[in-house]
Amino acid sequence: MDAVQEASGMLAEETLDPSDWADVQILSHRVIDDAVAYLSDVRDRPVWREMPADVREFFATPLPRSPASLATVYGEVSRTVMSYPMGNIHPRFWAWYMGSSNFTGALGDFLAAVQGSNLGGGNHAAGLMDGQVVNWCKQMLGFPASAGGTLVSGGSMANIIGLTVARNTKAGIDVREHGVSAIEKPLRFYGSDQIHSCHRKAMEALGLGNRALRRIATDASLRIDIAALRAAIAEDRAAGFKPACVIGNAGTVNTGAIDDLRTLAKLAHEEDLWFHVDGCIGALIAIAPRNAHRVAGIEWADSVALDPHKWLHAPFEVGCALVRDAVAHRKTFAVTPEYLESMPRGLASGEWLHDYGLQTTRGFRALKVWMALKEHGVDKFGRLIDQNIAQAAYLAGLIEAEPLLQLVAPPTINIVCFRYQPGLAGEAMKALNTEIMLRLQEQGIAALSDTTVHGEHCLRVAINNHRTRREDLDLLVRETVRLGREITAEGSTSS
Repeated sequence: MDAVQEASGMLAEETLDPSDWADVQILSHRVIDDAVAYLSDVRDRPVWREMPADVREFFATPLPRSPASLATVYGEVSRTVMSYPMGNIHPRFWAWYMGSSNFTGALGDFLAAVQGSNLGGGNHAAGLMDGQVVNWCKQMLGFPASAGGTLVSGGSMANIIGLTVARNTKAGIDVREHGVSAIEKPLRFYGSDQIHSCHRKAMEALGLGNRALRRIATDASLRIDIAALRAAIAEDRAAGFKPACVIGNAGTVNTGAIDDLRTLAKLAHEEDLWFHVDGCIGALIAIAPRNAHRVAGIEWADSVALDPHKWLHAPFEVGCALVRDAVAHRKTFAVTPEYLESMPRGLASGEWLHDYGLQTTRGFRALKVWMALKEHGVDKFGRLIDQNIAQAAYLAGLIEAEPLLQLVAPPTINIVCFRYQPGLAGEAMKALNTEIMLRLQEQGIAALSDTTVHGEHCLRVAINNHRTRREDLDLLVRETVRLGREITAEGSTSS
């Protein structure tokens, strides 16, 4: 502290920048080298492993008060976080529906963090790139250039964006000013009994309540029953409700079933409903040359939710909501306080991107998507989608050829539901297959999830992974049969 500061009682000024950038540069090179090794060797590591007690205890350590060297901090991260991942970047991770990231996207996330822009809006390059990636998403799905859109955290938020615009557009009043209690006739939304749970959350968050969402029965292929949907709409109108929106699935989370999007679009037009498509599983099949026909009609939707962190393999997190009517989209969310007014020039002369969603503060999600698309080209991502769908068909063939395995539902796209079947039924069957799933995880072989299809418990393989090879699927079948026999011989299905 110099004499002037001491005399005035001022504290010495500090910064979070390092005192020696050269040391940081050396460590940063090491971090990058480690990251390259981490990904290049991923196949040689277990998919997942349980953390030992000392690692769990590390995450209960108290708030740090004094500094530590960056090298020490990185060493702790390497020993704990990097050594015990969820596993979704591994080629044999097929649990839930994740996407497997890519190194270029990770570099994009790093550069976005270094640049540090807030994507609430403004006149700067990151804002323009955000808009460019949204425009690319429109092109991939066949949406008009005039449509609205925004990048969000993921599919749940993308669905909420689309359904909020649907509510406000179909309410018949100014919902933003008067609230849902002023809606004359209660709104009704429709989706199949296979829709994702985020739609229930959306109904609750929108003040409509879970009962406003009618779940329509599905056919043998788990697609929405069009006749049942028409009957439900007519029944609701007669009962004094206002049918407002139908939600189509471009890939259900359980089995990957795709609703007849063309027929739903036509029905929505005839019934004056908003047509929203939950495309978080399969909207991007639109770019796959061999399978794009499966999502024909998605381009006619009023709004679509999709997830670049799935089949574009962007690092988490990035979703996208597209809305055909850009005016209705902005009208649903825009607020202009005096501190966020646009200027004719300068930093505030750019578009305010927060006018298209719920977040005022928005991270720079676009760069990781942009860089990977520029490096590989969209055609390669389309071929990778075709590859995953072909791998699912290959796995289904292996299952059908193995007497001890049973295919529970034929795959529509890239999700395979099956079970080990030695002649058991009911809870005994469920316990055996659950134990197989857990041992596959605990032994680091593969990560599967489980679900219920047509009332039957089964194992679920979602192949949303650019690193998966057919030999991985061969291994899965062999190990499932081995574990099934082993558990049956033990007579043990305990957790």
